[in-house]
Amino acid sequence: MTPPAIAHSLRPHRQFLIAFSGGLDSTVLLHQLVCWRTQSPEITLRAIHIHHGLSPFADDWVAHCEQICRQWQVPLRVQRVTLSNEGLGTEAHARQARYQAFREALLPGEVLVTAQHLDDQCETFLLALKRGSGPAGLSAMARVSPFAQTLLIRPLLGESRGALSQWAEQHQLRWIEDESNQDDAYDRNFLRLRVLPQLTARWPHFAKATARSAELCAEQEHLLDELLSDKLRIMVDEQGTLDLRALQDNGPAFRAAVLRRWLAGCGAPMPSREMLGRIWQEIAQAREDASPSLRIGQFELRRYQGRLWWTKPLPGQAGKIFPWQDIHQPLSLPDGLGRLSIVAGGRLRLPRPDEAVSVRFNAPGILHIVGRNGGRRLKKIWQEMGVAPWHRDTTPLLFYGETLVAAAGYFITTEGLAEDGTGVTLERGDVG
Repeated sequence: MTPPAIAHSLRPHRQFLIAFSGGLDSTVLLHQLVCWRTQSPEITLRAIHIHHGLSPFADDWVAHCEQICRQWQVPLRVQRVTLSNEGLGTEAHARQARYQAFREALLPGEVLVTAQHLDDQCETFLLALKRGSGPAGLSAMARVSPFAQTLLIRPLLGESRGALSQWAEQHQLRWIEDESNQDDAYDRNFLRLRVLPQLTARWPHFAKATARSAELCAEQEHLLDELLSDKLRIMVDEQGTLDLRALQDNGPAFRAAVLRRWLAGCGAPMPSREMLGRIWQEIAQAREDASPSLRIGQFELRRYQGRLWWTKPLPGQAGKIFPWQDIHQPLSLPDGLGRLSIVAGGRLRLPRPDEAVSVRFNAPGILHIVGRNGGRRLKKIWQEMGVAPWHRDTTPLLFYGETLVAAAGYFITTEGLAEDGTGVTLERGDVG
């Protein structure tokens, strides 16, 4: 790809963050962008290098990338990451950490540019085929895709690894070789080192044919997205939960297509056919008085009031009390429960000087809440408001002395109502 071609593939964007490992592919990408910048000085380039700490040569790679970026006058951000241990495998954990670092590094107006190419696309397709993926998985990588409120663009997706090697040799570029690329214990390396050379020797255009298949699968998925978007919009409420009753009268193919799209909207990993079957049998079809749940990574699928919830489980806090010494300062709660703030404007009164302020998660006795006649126990209030059982002992309750005055995001008690009609609001943020 020449500078004019890469300029065309990235138009109309002018600010770029380039994922720069220092390997052949990203070195060629960065060099081509630098060549384009020479012709169009108004574009801005930044590079980011991820230090995974997996290789004994990782520090040497940093030094190499720093030297290249100095030479080409490209600002470089080196981001050290720690891999999580969630049982996904080294490759998946490294990718997860890498893209999280990209999200955090992007500046307003920038798009992320990565160096995946035609051979990478072929490998991704075959890996999806090995996993038994449907059209969504077989769509492989898109040239342009949404990412972190901006875009991720792969301008080299139509270029072969051989074409990139020719560019690098022609321009006498220097790059690093990751020794792990020769370890065929990794599935992608096994395909690259052992499988694809034989396929390409027999069928020279195999990678391009595979890319066409991926594009056709992507077209089918886009068509399904369009056909199902209106139905999904009706079935999903403002809390992001899915109406299971609307799926009951439809066949397995329709249910699977809707569930996949709903889960994708929740940020969940793409489920296998087996997982979709478990969701339907173990969650949707569980007896009415059950509280079924299915753990997927750090999240859970749960059912409540005929709806499917995608939720991150938080530890229950029943019995715990957190003093709030200064309500003019936010109160940070533990265990991912968020942060509470008292802000001007609202119907909640401020505490009297003799009332100690605290946050709790259960309340005894009969409660009287603003807007409802009669008294109720907290459990009944939660039921009437449709608050899921697993949220009840993690919802902060504000107490003045021993009196409950408000539940964050839900209600104010009559004892907490500002008498003159002007008061404050209890806000909760950063949950999970």
